[in-house]
Amino acid sequence: MKFGTFVAALVVAVVAPSVTSFAGPDCRASRELLDLGHPLTVAREAVAKDHELRIVAMGSSSTQGYGTTSPQFAYPAQLKLHLEKAMPGVSVHVINKGIGGQDAEEMTERMKSDVQPAHAQLVIWQVGTNSAIRHTPLDLFSRKLRAGIDIGRSLGAEFILMNLQYVPAVVALPDEQDYAHVMAQVAKEKGAGLFNRLSIMKAWYNDGMPYSQFVYNDGLHLNDFGQKCIGKLLSQAILRTVKPSQLTGDPKAGN
Repeated sequence: MKFGTFVAALVVAVVAPSVTSFAGPDCRASRELLDLGHPLTVAREAVAKDHELRIVAMGSSSTQGYGTTSPQFAYPAQLKLHLEKAMPGVSVHVINKGIGGQDAEEMTERMKSDVQPAHAQLVIWQVGTNSAIRHTPLDLFSRKLRAGIDIGRSLGAEFILMNLQYVPAVVALPDEQDYAHVMAQVAKEKGAGLFNRLSIMKAWYNDGMPYSQFVYNDGLHLNDFGQKCIGKLLSQAILRTVKPSQLTGDPKAGN
């Protein structure tokens, strides 16, 4: 069966009622899955000393917010909302630089022009899905990730890589885990954080959450719930790393 045909069949499963009982929306992730694996020292210092955090959300349509009913439900807007709520007195800026359809190579080309004017301390780079769909060679994908991080680092920013989404169109790929593995390797090598979106969303599904709860009806993008939950969980992961102890208490995983 061709990939496009298989995805079309899976989309039917997304919109069809699930045979698994699911009580309702439950935005959750284990503490282990929210571990970014990096101290985010630049962002931590900006929060502690300057009471400011400037973030560029670099990505494709997942960052742009395709699949939501309002731009305010896209994960970057939700991230800003939760960070501001948890860190009163800290000026939080989240600049959405998502452009639908772009892959790692295209985003690397605009890394300097998008990050430099924002004076970002932190870049969240959502990447990997379009490269996997286009079957970009893994070595080229890896090189572009490294080059993009190097450009951002030269401008004073540190990185969190956000990997692929767990949705029917991605699950149908033969090698999505290979792209996720490359991202984990590059994050470790370059001293970047990794937000493991793929494993977080897979855990939702394995725990009984139907695709229709978090996936838009195209089988690829996230709906309002999915985007809002990713924004909330990412905020928790960042807060555990950068928030000074004198601010409000440590956020809890889950609801």
